[in-house]
Amino acid sequence: MAKLVLGPALRYAGETEALIWVETDAACTVSVLGCESRTFCVGGHHYALVTCDGLEPGSITPYEVHLDGERVWPLADGSLPPSYVRTHDPAKPTRIIFGSCRVCAPHRPPYDLPKDEDPAGREVDALRALAQRMEQRDPGEWPEAMILLGDQVYADEVSPAVRDFIRSRRDPEVPPGETVADFEEYTRLYWDAWGEPYMRWLLSTVPSSMIFDDHDIHDDWNTSKTWVTDMRAEGWWDERIVGGLMSYWVYQHLGNLSPRELDDNDLYARVRAAGDASAILRDYAFKADREVEGTRWSFCRDIGPARLVMMDSRAGRVLEPGARSMFDEDEWRWIEEHARGDCEHLLLGTSLPLLLAPGMHYLEAWDEALCDGAWGRPGAVAGEKLRQGLDLEHWAAFGQSLERIMGLVRAVGRGERGEPPATIVALSGDVHHAYLAEVAFPKGSEMRSTAWQATCSPFRNPLDAKERRVMRFMASKPAEALGRALARSAGVADPPVRWRYVHDEPWFDNQVATLELADGRARVILEKTLRQEDGDHPALRLEQVFSRDLC
Repeated sequence: MAKLVLGPALRYAGETEALIWVETDAACTVSVLGCESRTFCVGGHHYALVTCDGLEPGSITPYEVHLDGERVWPLADGSLPPSYVRTHDPAKPTRIIFGSCRVCAPHRPPYDLPKDEDPAGREVDALRALAQRMEQRDPGEWPEAMILLGDQVYADEVSPAVRDFIRSRRDPEVPPGETVADFEEYTRLYWDAWGEPYMRWLLSTVPSSMIFDDHDIHDDWNTSKTWVTDMRAEGWWDERIVGGLMSYWVYQHLGNLSPRELDDNDLYARVRAAGDASAILRDYAFKADREVEGTRWSFCRDIGPARLVMMDSRAGRVLEPGARSMFDEDEWRWIEEHARGDCEHLLLGTSLPLLLAPGMHYLEAWDEALCDGAWGRPGAVAGEKLRQGLDLEHWAAFGQSLERIMGLVRAVGRGERGEPPATIVALSGDVHHAYLAEVAFPKGSEMRSTAWQATCSPFRNPLDAKERRVMRFMASKPAEALGRALARSAGVADPPVRWRYVHDEPWFDNQVATLELADGRARVILEKTLRQEDGDHPALRLEQVFSRDLC
């Protein structure tokens, strides 16, 4: 009899249909709510996506998972509430959870201590705290969607369990050491990250949209052409990137597609028809890394009154010096086609914030000019070292791309691309702090939408005290003035927009953000984690630290 290895994960829920992902230990037929699908195989691992249709709009339906007729979910121990499919109800508020950066580690000392007390410390997991709160509430109050904005897994910072698995199959003294090497080790990484009981239940009952960031593959992934050239010279790199993209396609990307998109996906059809699709996916992953054009990880999804356009700001980069771009031209056209008006709220998902703390923005823009030769060959060499050493590779370091995306936001907000939405919100993570910035365009822009940068990070990987001091400085007026002077000295023009924090300073806790949409209005709420001792059993909780209406 087949067994459930991982999942179920509720990846999509519309008004009348849902999509549920599972991993099993053998080939079987997976059934959910009277709908079924046969598993497909990759590297000896078995997966299925089940489309459940004919659901009632605005309904909350408990579901079970059966493998070849045998019930395997909910688990027999009854330790957590049932899993539900909740279809959209336009009469009720839509709550969308978002954030990024979740290191997987046990919830026991030293892992739940602050970094300043123990280097292994990552404090309290915000998603675990969210799940614990949800189990005490009515399902009608649960979030309707969850947007995971990168670093769902850390290939270069593995848990003790994954480290033990690595040691069991190869010599950790040989590169890549105690980091993930291939597809098989990636599967263990996902098992560990998503198999923790509360995280597993959360994924089973809140529809999720996901995009990767650097740590899903490697720290600073695709920073520059120099970085890529150096990494491809490493003997272990090809297996890492192939395994990373193969596993991302299986565990994350497939569930980002709607049932209709899956039906039209040629690669998915080929994988399902193969006995073992490893060779097919290996070839696809290798080409996706080597040939940016022709592969698109970006996707679009409607969530209640909002349209989410999730943009891949990692794998789709064009890194040629002097012509750097976040996306190739085909992907730009796709983004411009989908990032339109005619929706109540437009959400631009990107793991990397469009707009950083002002001091950091100017530092990155200055460094891009250095790398492009503004201060000659010595400056370019120094600029590349700074770029890699300080992670200067956000949108500000792709100046033409930032100008282009802000031009798109302006066009949508002016009503040039359909009826303008009430809000245009960039949802981002990566930077290990949270902030909300209001965006202002030049006079005469006649914006009919409000525009915002909403950043929430981390779920579980806070900065230490020294790193927090640096980021506070980068958000200060002196850092902005110094950075602007540096940028102008290298011939960098001012950015095409202005932005300001709508609070005093950023937050650095493990935290989770909620975008609440109701009656044409939008509101951002930020909550940080707290540990609360409850007798002999530590309970986790969330405390609201900020909220702001966006329109």
